Amino acid sequence: MTNRDLTSKPTPLSTSTAAGPRVLVVDDEPQIRRFLRASLQSHDYTVLEAENGKEAVRAATVQRPDLVILDLGLPDIDGLDVISLLREWTNVPIIVLSIRSDDADKIGALDRGANDYVTKPFSMGELLARMRVALRQGTRDAAEGGSVVVAGDLSVDLAKRLVTVGGSPVRLSRKEYDLLRILASHPGKVITHQQLLQEVWGQAYVEETQYLRVYIGQLRQKLERDPTAPKHLITEPGVGYRFATIT
Repeated sequence: MTNRDLTSKPTPLSTSTAAGPRVLVVDDEPQIRRFLRASLQSHDYTVLEAENGKEAVRAATVQRPDLVILDLGLPDIDGLDVISLLREWTNVPIIVLSIRSDDADKIGALDRGANDYVTKPFSMGELLARMRVALRQGTRDAAEGGSVVVAGDLSVDLAKRLVTVGGSPVRLSRKEYDLLRILASHPGKVITHQQLLQEVWGQAYVEETQYLRVYIGQLRQKLERDPTAPKHLITEPGVGYRFATIT
Protein backbone atom coordinates (compact mmCIF):
# COMPACT_ATOMS: atom_id res chain seq x y z
CA MET A 1 0.00 0.00 0.00
CA THR A 2 1.35 3.42 -0.94
CA ASN A 3 0.74 6.81 0.59
CA ARG A 4 -1.03 7.72 -2.66
CA ASP A 5 -3.51 4.86 -2.13
CA LEU A 6 -4.35 6.27 1.28
CA THR A 7 -4.64 9.95 0.42
CA SER A 8 -6.20 10.05 -3.08
CA LYS A 9 -9.95 10.51 -3.66
CA PRO A 10 -10.90 11.16 -0.03
CA THR A 11 -14.16 9.61 1.13
CA PRO A 12 -16.45 11.95 3.11
CA LEU A 13 -16.46 11.14 6.79
CA SER A 14 -19.31 11.55 9.21
CA THR A 15 -18.43 14.32 11.63
CA SER A 16 -20.11 15.71 14.72
CA THR A 17 -18.87 18.97 16.14
CA ALA A 18 -18.57 19.69 19.85
CA ALA A 19 -16.26 21.65 22.08
CA GLY A 20 -14.04 18.82 23.24
CA PRO A 21 -11.17 16.80 21.78
CA ARG A 22 -11.51 15.27 18.31
CA VAL A 23 -11.98 11.50 18.43
CA LEU A 24 -11.78 9.31 15.33
CA VAL A 25 -14.00 6.22 15.67
CA VAL A 26 -12.97 3.43 13.28
CA ASP A 27 -15.46 0.55 13.08
CA ASP A 28 -17.28 -1.16 10.21
CA GLU A 29 -20.44 -1.71 12.28
CA PRO A 30 -22.80 1.29 11.90
CA GLN A 31 -24.58 0.53 15.18
CA ILE A 32 -21.30 0.70 17.12
CA ARG A 33 -20.42 4.00 15.47
CA ARG A 34 -23.88 5.41 16.25
CA PHE A 35 -23.63 4.34 19.89
CA LEU A 36 -20.14 5.79 20.32
CA ARG A 37 -21.09 8.98 18.49
CA ALA A 38 -24.05 9.61 20.80
CA SER A 39 -22.13 8.69 23.94
CA LEU A 40 -19.07 10.77 23.08
CA GLN A 41 -21.12 13.77 21.97
CA SER A 42 -22.92 13.71 25.30
CA HIS A 43 -19.48 14.19 26.91
CA ASP A 44 -18.59 17.08 24.57
CA TYR A 45 -16.23 15.22 22.25
CA THR A 46 -16.03 16.01 18.54
CA VAL A 47 -16.54 12.72 16.68
CA LEU A 48 -15.05 11.72 13.33
CA GLU A 49 -15.97 8.38 11.78
CA ALA A 50 -14.38 5.86 9.42
CA GLU A 51 -15.68 2.43 8.43
CA ASN A 52 -12.46 0.87 7.12
CA GLY A 53 -8.70 1.10 7.39
CA LYS A 54 -8.08 3.30 4.36
CA GLU A 55 -10.62 5.85 5.58
CA ALA A 56 -9.03 5.72 9.03
CA VAL A 57 -5.51 6.51 7.80
CA ARG A 58 -6.87 9.21 5.47
CA ALA A 59 -8.89 10.80 8.27
CA ALA A 60 -5.94 10.73 10.65
CA THR A 61 -3.83 12.44 7.98
CA VAL A 62 -6.33 15.13 7.02
CA GLN A 63 -8.41 15.67 10.17
CA ARG A 64 -5.62 15.18 12.76
CA PRO A 65 -7.74 13.75 15.61
CA ASP A 66 -6.61 13.94 19.23
CA LEU A 67 -7.41 10.25 19.80
CA VAL A 68 -8.32 7.18 17.72
CA ILE A 69 -10.72 4.41 18.82
CA LEU A 70 -9.95 1.48 16.52
CA ASP A 71 -11.63 -1.86 15.85
CA LEU A 72 -9.27 -4.60 14.62
CA GLY A 73 -11.73 -6.47 12.39
CA LEU A 74 -11.94 -4.05 9.48
CA PRO A 75 -13.08 -5.11 5.98
CA ASP A 76 -10.02 -3.93 4.03
CA ILE A 77 -6.96 -3.65 6.31
CA ASP A 78 -6.46 -5.49 9.58
CA GLY A 79 -6.52 -3.08 12.50
CA LEU A 80 -3.03 -4.17 13.55
CA ASP A 81 -1.71 -2.93 10.20
CA VAL A 82 -3.60 0.34 10.65
CA ILE A 83 -1.76 0.86 13.94
CA SER A 84 1.56 0.26 12.17
CA LEU A 85 0.69 2.69 9.37
CA LEU A 86 -0.27 5.41 11.85
CA ARG A 87 2.80 4.88 13.98
CA GLU A 88 5.02 5.56 10.96
CA TRP A 89 4.24 9.26 11.31
CA THR A 90 2.06 10.09 14.33
CA ASN A 91 1.97 9.54 18.09
CA VAL A 92 -1.79 10.13 18.33
CA PRO A 93 -3.18 8.03 21.21
CA ILE A 94 -4.84 4.83 19.93
CA ILE A 95 -7.31 2.78 21.96
CA VAL A 96 -8.22 -0.57 20.42
CA LEU A 97 -11.88 -1.50 20.90
CA SER A 98 -12.30 -5.04 19.66
CA ILE A 99 -14.19 -8.30 20.16
CA ARG A 100 -10.85 -10.11 19.99
CA SER A 101 -9.96 -11.03 23.56
CA ASP A 102 -6.94 -13.31 23.13
CA ASP A 103 -3.73 -12.23 24.82
CA ALA A 104 -1.93 -12.55 21.47
CA ASP A 105 -4.18 -9.91 19.90
CA LYS A 106 -3.77 -7.56 22.86
CA ILE A 107 0.01 -7.99 22.89
CA GLY A 108 0.21 -7.55 19.11
CA ALA A 109 -1.75 -4.29 19.23
CA LEU A 110 0.24 -2.87 22.14
CA ASP A 111 3.57 -3.92 20.63
CA ARG A 112 2.68 -2.12 17.41
CA GLY A 113 2.00 1.08 19.31
CA ALA A 114 -1.57 1.11 20.64
CA ASN A 115 -1.92 2.91 23.95
CA ASP A 116 -4.65 0.71 25.39
CA TYR A 117 -6.97 -2.22 24.59
CA VAL A 118 -10.64 -2.57 25.53
CA THR A 119 -12.65 -5.67 24.63
CA LYS A 120 -16.28 -5.76 23.47
CA PRO A 121 -18.76 -5.82 25.12
CA PHE A 122 -17.48 -2.85 27.09
CA SER A 123 -18.45 -0.36 29.75
CA MET A 124 -18.75 3.18 28.40
CA GLY A 125 -17.58 4.51 31.75
CA GLU A 126 -14.38 2.47 31.54
CA LEU A 127 -13.76 3.52 27.94
CA LEU A 128 -14.20 7.20 28.84
CA ALA A 129 -11.77 6.83 31.74
CA ARG A 130 -9.17 5.19 29.51
CA MET A 131 -9.70 7.93 26.93
CA ARG A 132 -9.02 10.61 29.52
CA VAL A 133 -5.76 8.89 30.52
CA ALA A 134 -4.66 8.53 26.88
CA LEU A 135 -5.49 12.15 26.09
CA ARG A 136 -3.55 13.39 29.12
CA GLN A 137 -0.55 11.37 28.01
CA GLY A 138 -0.88 12.69 24.45
CA THR A 139 -0.94 16.26 25.73
CA ARG A 140 2.20 15.67 27.80
CA ASP A 141 3.99 14.12 24.83
CA ALA A 142 3.02 16.98 22.53
CA ALA A 143 4.24 19.55 25.00
CA GLU A 144 7.47 17.63 25.60
CA GLY A 145 7.16 18.76 29.14
CA GLY A 146 7.32 17.50 32.66
CA SER A 147 10.14 15.18 33.57
CA VAL A 148 8.51 14.59 36.96
CA VAL A 149 5.69 12.04 37.13
CA VAL A 150 3.50 12.28 40.24
CA ALA A 151 1.08 9.58 41.41
CA GLY A 152 -0.37 10.34 44.84
CA ASP A 153 2.56 10.59 47.25
CA LEU A 154 4.85 8.81 44.76
CA SER A 155 7.09 11.03 42.64
CA VAL A 156 9.44 9.94 39.85
CA ASP A 157 11.88 12.58 38.61
CA LEU A 158 13.02 11.13 35.30
CA ALA A 159 15.66 13.79 34.72
CA LYS A 160 17.32 13.40 38.12
CA ARG A 161 16.59 9.65 38.45
CA LEU A 162 15.09 10.45 41.83
CA VAL A 163 12.17 8.50 43.33
CA THR A 164 10.40 9.68 46.47
CA VAL A 165 7.43 8.50 48.51
CA GLY A 166 5.90 11.11 50.80
CA GLY A 167 8.91 13.33 50.10
CA SER A 168 11.45 10.73 51.28
CA PRO A 169 13.94 9.30 48.75
CA VAL A 170 13.61 5.60 47.93
CA ARG A 171 16.66 3.56 46.98
CA LEU A 172 16.10 1.33 43.97
CA SER A 173 18.40 -1.10 42.24
CA ARG A 174 19.33 -0.35 38.64
CA LYS A 175 16.87 -2.92 37.25
CA GLU A 176 14.09 -1.72 39.56
CA TYR A 177 14.60 1.86 38.45
CA ASP A 178 14.77 0.92 34.76
CA LEU A 179 11.43 -0.88 35.03
CA LEU A 180 9.84 2.02 36.89
CA ARG A 181 11.26 4.54 34.42
CA ILE A 182 9.73 2.77 31.43
CA LEU A 183 6.33 2.47 33.09
CA ALA A 184 6.30 6.00 34.54
CA SER A 185 7.37 7.47 31.19
CA HIS A 186 4.09 6.21 29.72
CA PRO A 187 1.49 6.70 32.48
CA GLY A 188 -1.78 4.96 31.74
CA LYS A 189 -0.33 2.96 28.86
CA VAL A 190 -0.06 -0.81 29.04
CA ILE A 191 3.53 -1.96 28.45
CA THR A 192 3.77 -5.61 27.44
CA HIS A 193 5.94 -8.21 29.15
CA GLN A 194 8.03 -8.50 25.99
CA GLN A 195 8.63 -4.76 25.75
CA LEU A 196 9.75 -4.52 29.37
CA LEU A 197 12.00 -7.59 29.23
CA GLN A 198 13.63 -6.48 25.98
CA GLU A 199 14.34 -2.95 27.19
CA VAL A 200 15.60 -3.90 30.66
CA TRP A 201 17.24 -7.30 30.15
CA GLY A 202 17.66 -7.60 26.38
CA GLN A 203 16.21 -9.62 23.51
CA ALA A 204 17.49 -12.94 24.88
CA TYR A 205 15.21 -12.60 27.93
CA VAL A 206 11.84 -11.76 26.32
CA GLU A 207 10.29 -15.03 27.55
CA GLU A 208 11.55 -14.76 31.15
CA THR A 209 8.38 -13.30 32.63
CA GLN A 210 9.31 -14.53 36.11
CA TYR A 211 11.93 -11.74 36.21
CA LEU A 212 9.13 -9.20 35.95
CA ARG A 213 7.07 -10.80 38.70
CA VAL A 214 10.04 -10.67 41.06
CA TYR A 215 11.09 -7.09 40.30
CA ILE A 216 7.56 -5.66 40.13
CA GLY A 217 6.95 -7.31 43.50
CA GLN A 218 10.04 -5.59 44.90
CA LEU A 219 8.95 -2.24 43.51
CA ARG A 220 5.52 -2.62 45.08
CA GLN A 221 7.10 -3.36 48.44
CA LYS A 222 9.08 -0.12 48.22
CA LEU A 223 6.54 2.19 46.56
CA GLU A 224 2.99 1.08 47.31
CA ARG A 225 1.18 1.77 50.58
CA ASP A 226 -0.33 -1.70 50.36
CA PRO A 227 1.77 -3.96 48.09
CA THR A 228 -1.01 -6.57 48.08
CA ALA A 229 -3.45 -4.04 46.59
CA PRO A 230 -1.28 -1.83 44.36
CA LYS A 231 -2.66 1.50 43.19
CA HIS A 232 0.10 2.55 40.80
CA LEU A 233 1.91 -0.54 39.48
CA ILE A 234 -1.05 -2.31 37.91
CA THR A 235 -1.02 -5.81 36.42
CA GLU A 236 -2.80 -6.34 33.10
CA PRO A 237 -3.23 -10.14 33.29
CA GLY A 238 -1.50 -12.06 30.53
CA VAL A 239 -0.33 -8.86 28.82
CA GLY A 240 1.91 -6.62 30.92
CA TYR A 241 1.87 -3.74 33.41
CA ARG A 242 0.56 -0.18 33.59
CA PHE A 243 1.59 2.82 35.70
CA ALA A 244 -1.52 4.53 37.07
CA THR A 245 -1.36 8.13 38.26
CA ILE A 246 -5.09 8.37 39.03
CA THR A 247 -6.65 5.84 41.42
